[in-house]
Amino acid sequence: MAFIKEESEDVKIEETFTVKQEDLQEQTDLIEDNEGSKEEEHHVKIEDKTHLETGILNRRNKNRFTCTQCGKSLASKSILKIHMMIHNGEKPFTCTQCGRSFNFLSHLNHHMRIHTGEKPFTCSQCGKSFSQSSHLNKHMRIHTGEKPFTCTQCGKSFNQSSSLKKHMRIHTGEKPFTCTKCGISFICLSHLDQHMRIHTGEKPFTCTQCGKSFSQSSSLNKHMRIHTGEKPFPCTQCGKSFSQSSSLYKHMKIHTGEKPFTCTQCGKSFSQSSKLNLHMMRHTGEKPFTCS
Repeated sequence: MAFIKEESEDVKIEETFTVKQEDLQEQTDLIEDNEGSKEEEHHVKIEDKTHLETGILNRRNKNRFTCTQCGKSLASKSILKIHMMIHNGEKPFTCTQCGRSFNFLSHLNHHMRIHTGEKPFTCSQCGKSFSQSSHLNKHMRIHTGEKPFTCTQCGKSFNQSSSLKKHMRIHTGEKPFTCTKCGISFICLSHLDQHMRIHTGEKPFTCTQCGKSFSQSSSLNKHMRIHTGEKPFPCTQCGKSFSQSSSLYKHMKIHTGEKPFTCTQCGKSFSQSSKLNLHMMRHTGEKPFTCS
């Protein structure tokens, strides 16, 4: 009788999940969430259960269906079938705009927002909108200051897992992004993109005041201070301000007396490399500046 009952339950499950192909992911999400909450409830109360209830839990676990590829345990055959799409590469949901295909309907729905421009998830703090709820959740950490991802090597924390992953390459020395032109490798793809502009000569960042172009946005930002007169780097010793941090660094040597650049000919030291270069001309006899 128990065998007949279990067989009838399987039939019910199959009938319940005989749905249109486009509803598969939504059904999976709902069922997996439900199963997850049940398992969590059992986990919390397991020590208070009687031997009979423990036996029921064990029987339920036996009735689950395990993926032969990755070992994941699923609630029914139909959910297992949906899960197998990940392993067999089946992507039945195709974008009508660009032809890209997806495993699940929900993934296609997320993708479609790229084409429609829809951003239904809005930040209550600053009003910025996002196409996916996960992107909003990441953004909210800017306002809350939450940094849940911590480096096990140095203790530094980050608000995104991707930022921690990039940071870890500092410790491991991994540089997976290599320039095909000169072979230099980089920690981040963005650094490689910036480097490639040296080879291509691309300067996509243009000053709206004078039309001068730059290969990096940071270079444009520095340049803009010429027009705005902004000098955000003040000297703590004398109060003099500078438009660039490098200029402040050079200036600080006046106060510290540091002279790290030494002439190999006579041993005289200088606070700046440019001053050493000028001094070296006395030894070499070089006279690059001609009266016009």
